[in-house]
Amino acid sequence: MTDTSTPQAQAIDDLTRPARTQWLDIWDQFKVHKGAMVGMGFFLFIVVFVLLGPVLWHIDPTYIDIRARNSGPSLAHPFGTDQLGRDMFARMMAGGQVSMAVGITAMLLALVFGTFIGVVAGYFKSLDGPLMRLTDLFLALPLLPLLLVIIMLFREGLNSVFGPEGGIFILMVSAIGITSWMHTARIVRGDVLALKEREFVLAARSIGTPPRRMITRHVLPNVLSPIMVSATLGIANAIITESALSFLGLGFPPDFPTWGRLLFDSVDYLQQYPERVIWPGLAISLTVLSVNYIGDGLRDALDPRLRAR
Repeated sequence: MTDTSTPQAQAIDDLTRPARTQWLDIWDQFKVHKGAMVGMGFFLFIVVFVLLGPVLWHIDPTYIDIRARNSGPSLAHPFGTDQLGRDMFARMMAGGQVSMAVGITAMLLALVFGTFIGVVAGYFKSLDGPLMRLTDLFLALPLLPLLLVIIMLFREGLNSVFGPEGGIFILMVSAIGITSWMHTARIVRGDVLALKEREFVLAARSIGTPPRRMITRHVLPNVLSPIMVSATLGIANAIITESALSFLGLGFPPDFPTWGRLLFDSVDYLQQYPERVIWPGLAISLTVLSVNYIGDGLRDALDPRLRAR
């Protein structure tokens, strides 16, 4: 066995030990944030619940059993049934799949668009003014009325081309994505403005590195931290927006459940069967809360000043 008590042995042990990567340091900092770990655990539980649950629970969420309508929780129906006898447990899993798919897809769309606008505005001084005024214009627009107008204008056309489910999915994702990119753009622009004055960027520019390569090799990798934090918050925002639109009856059709649609369908039965509102409401609230905690933990872990402590 190697004696590590002497300074020489300790130095040899440090040299032979595998080098730690930056991602391991980020993970160590992330683990310190208890709220982020709890949030990540619950978010993973929700993902497993909505993805693997239907594999084990074979009841069709659209199956109508009039004889079992408005029944309470039981072994056959753990969350009870709705006014048409459809199993609420199966509909919660199916609704979670749709809500999560809308949230993640809309977040990716907003992230790509916002990152592109932020990088271009921050790197090219001549485009900074017009792009930021465009961002301010979108920030000044009332979000909910704008979404309602977009849905009312384009719903029928997309439904005729892609079908009721596919059309409304594309419409919801596009509408939420194009109205949610502004904060990402402003955050990325601020980081790019600081980065392009750093020594390594000036050195790369001095040897004739073209702007496209400068952005892809030097600028984008160094703005991944705020982009990742913005991604987690974007998922929460997209889930809430989709739930609000579905709650207003402007989302998916009644036979295509989402958590917001389940809330909308349960409002008329709130006094008689309050559990129908509690389950989807808890799912939305806890999922959004867990994603926000994950974003908070990522923000702390990706901050080099906090990692240095």
